[in-house]
Amino acid sequence: MKSFAFALLALTTLPTAAQKSEFVTVEPGVKLEVLDWGGTGRFLILLAGLGSDAHVYDRFARNFTADHHVLAITRRGYGNSSKPTPTVANYNADRLGDDILAVIDALKLDHPVLVGHSIAGEELSSIGSRHPDKVAGLIYLDAADGYGFYDEKRGDWQIDMDDLKQRLDATESGAPLTTEFQQNLLESAQRFERSQRDMLQRRALLPPGPPPGVPPPIALAILFGEQKYTSIKDPALAIFACPHDFTRMFPTDLKARQAMAERDRTSCTAQSKAFKAAVPSAQVVLIPNADHWVFVSNEAEVVKEMKAFLQSLH
Repeated sequence: MKSFAFALLALTTLPTAAQKSEFVTVEPGVKLEVLDWGGTGRFLILLAGLGSDAHVYDRFARNFTADHHVLAITRRGYGNSSKPTPTVANYNADRLGDDILAVIDALKLDHPVLVGHSIAGEELSSIGSRHPDKVAGLIYLDAADGYGFYDEKRGDWQIDMDDLKQRLDATESGAPLTTEFQQNLLESAQRFERSQRDMLQRRALLPPGPPPGVPPPIALAILFGEQKYTSIKDPALAIFACPHDFTRMFPTDLKARQAMAERDRTSCTAQSKAFKAAVPSAQVVLIPNADHWVFVSNEAEVVKEMKAFLQSLH
């Protein structure tokens, strides 16, 4: 989750080498590393969360090679993939989604299923809303937060901030201050205020300590490039860690841990219901007390749910 600091599960298992690695050009001067574990059947493409590369799936991928040909893609900016200048234009959600489409086209993959962890949900939703015909299904691994699906009623702190910033930048650039423009600006400011208050309430539950550090430039470009996705047209499975496990964050303070879990339960339950309401055909699964790295902390449950969903696809 990007909104505030969850304690992430440490990846202590040594990775298993992929069968092979290749590079695919997605635009002039930009190549992405694609890992290939082989297998037979429909292609399954794994996408990592923010800050990770495709090797995060070196162990998990092996669960699916009996029935699928499994690949993983390292997004631009990370691992062995190209690292364009960290601007929003180079790293916004649709740009990253287009990278995945370019790999699909270059490798001539016939309607693969996309699996994304964390912020990779934005790449899934970019494709699932703009080019649903390119894939057979989408699997969100704790990846249907605001960047993967924007709930108009609840908003999202980062997206609401980005939206307000864009409107203020337009004002500075000389956009006509029509009544409609000013009304939209006011509504944008109100949405940001609402989500900012929610963020402050969440932070008030965190243990005392120094403020979080500033993300590196590429991560910032991705965060400020988030977009609103409200319509997803592909079959989807959304697995939520709900509530998350806060033991690592509060190892001795049981009261604080419970308070954070209850706050999180309210938030993730509302988000899962909003996702289901907007995508009625979607399968939504809540795994309580799971880590944000749900495919590691609750591997068996995630594999079971994924295989059932994959078998349901035509």
